[in-house]
Amino acid sequence: MHPATQPPRAIRELPDELISQIAAGEVVERPASVVRELVDNALDAGATQIALRLLAGGVRLISVEDNGVGIPATELPVALKRHATSKITSLTELESVGTMGFRGEALAAIQSVSELSVLSRTAAQDSAMLLDGRTGELQPAARAQGTTVEVKELFYSTPARRKFLKTDNTELAHCVEAVRRHALTRPEVGFAIWHEGKLVEQWRSQTLDATSGEDRQLHYQRALDRRLADVLGDDFLQNSVAVHYQSGHVTVVGRAGIPDAARSRADHQFAYVNGRYVRDKVITHAARSAYEDVLHGHRQPIYALYVEIDPTRVDVNVHPTKIEVRFRDGREVHQAVRHAVENALAVPRANMLMAHALENHELPMVGTSLVPPAAPAWPNAHWQQAAMPLAGTRVSDVGALWQPTPPTHLAAEEQTAQSFAPSAFSAASTPAPSLQDAAPETWPLGKAIAQLHGVYILAENAQGLVLVDMHAAHERIVYEQLKTQIDAQRISSQPLLIPATFPATAQEVATAEACAEALQALGLEISTLSSKTLAVRAVPSTLAQGDAVALARSVLAELSQHDASTVVQRARNELLATMACHGAVRANRKLTLDEMNGLLRQMEVTERSDQCNHGRPTWRQLTMRELDALFLRGR
Repeated sequence: MHPATQPPRAIRELPDELISQIAAGEVVERPASVVRELVDNALDAGATQIALRLLAGGVRLISVEDNGVGIPATELPVALKRHATSKITSLTELESVGTMGFRGEALAAIQSVSELSVLSRTAAQDSAMLLDGRTGELQPAARAQGTTVEVKELFYSTPARRKFLKTDNTELAHCVEAVRRHALTRPEVGFAIWHEGKLVEQWRSQTLDATSGEDRQLHYQRALDRRLADVLGDDFLQNSVAVHYQSGHVTVVGRAGIPDAARSRADHQFAYVNGRYVRDKVITHAARSAYEDVLHGHRQPIYALYVEIDPTRVDVNVHPTKIEVRFRDGREVHQAVRHAVENALAVPRANMLMAHALENHELPMVGTSLVPPAAPAWPNAHWQQAAMPLAGTRVSDVGALWQPTPPTHLAAEEQTAQSFAPSAFSAASTPAPSLQDAAPETWPLGKAIAQLHGVYILAENAQGLVLVDMHAAHERIVYEQLKTQIDAQRISSQPLLIPATFPATAQEVATAEACAEALQALGLEISTLSSKTLAVRAVPSTLAQGDAVALARSVLAELSQHDASTVVQRARNELLATMACHGAVRANRKLTLDEMNGLLRQMEVTERSDQCNHGRPTWRQLTMRELDALFLRGR
């Protein structure tokens, strides 16, 4: 019968059990949802060891054991009631909540769709107490301090929900993933997962010697790195760079994967806010925008980012499963995450690999000429390109490398923007000193030894052989120099002779009116003609030849959600990338050894020089071990 044809019913209160089952539909989607809620409670109880035991992928049994503070016997019956919690007592505490759980719904919702029991003991009790969730019976039992929550026959009272579950292996994988997300942010806690009596995963607690004198941040960072390697594999640590950035109320730490480690799926992207795993559009968009300049195609970056922010500036009470958050100032968080990842990726990787090799004594020491690159400090501002300790050689002396391409190959707008080209393009009159007698161990990218087919530079360094795509490398160098020149100037605005009008949505009109100052700072002037029409009266000078309406729409869309400066920056960078591609040294051009070495030295001090403007790699390292394997040496 159609609902509209049913006889009217009286409005009445629902029974408590049905209310809990409705709540369970929001909180308990599958066994992994139960695991997440119970592990949250264990962590809030101060546990340092958590064991998860499963049967049939968690459908027949979910048991979470911890060594936390335990639940007093008098509070056990209350713990299973709806909206009963020890985490908060007032609205003020809710607005600044720092615990994983706080809603007081999980245990009651789980109990309504399963057979639940809680075994717990505090330090003050002589014995543990076991509570049967179905009968409410409380009896003494044996257990050390801590809590064990058992959930049997999930969805037994709602068989329709049980039909939507997948195979045992699929549900097990989701349970393991739920624990893995907790493990990645709590290195001081040990986790063990058992399925059908067999150990599936174990991550031991990570600690450092407290007497080592290291500060708390370094202590945590090293423990976190070891946990990341244990959970995600050593490859994740080797193919990522450290992130540490602080701006205003936001601190961002963690690791960002290098572009070469990008994947086809976004399954290695982990974002945390105050220790809580979240799926947040602001953070995801910010991280992705940081990779725009170095990532090839539609591949997905890998990262584990930990955002710390004042709890009063983030609302975690926006989703029943607490996996979504809302920031008071989303732009502040967006800018912090984007700058944090951009700064980490900007450091040339060749220098970092050299420093790592020095720390592990993997390089031979050649006299006193070996100067290890300084480890990058992580200030609040952008990483600055520092001068390399070259043996009396200046890159600016290699004048032949910077000859400009004849302007006949450039479009009109590119010739206009050529005024931003760096002074390094002008040929220097002083010839470069010879570098052929320098020790190759001195430089991360080594000493050039040959050119292959006018396309690749072959160089020798301490680890082995370096292959460089000279056009791609020079393209990035020119591109970064152009960006640096433009960034040093204020964004100038060029009025349009005829304003470009376009029909606008209510959201676009409201954003244009509310963010007029932000738009002006970006070189845009957008005025309101009517409640449904906007006019673009001025655009950034470097983008005067582009589509003004398309630019305005993109900026307004970003400004309503994130940081709109990325739109202007993206459009500007596309123009500069085209200019850099035309201005870079061409393939099949013969270079002298001094010119090749000059290019290598520039790569070592240029931000993001590991990828060209299109995200492709500019150089590759073949170690002696890899070369020996090609010729079966040592076998």
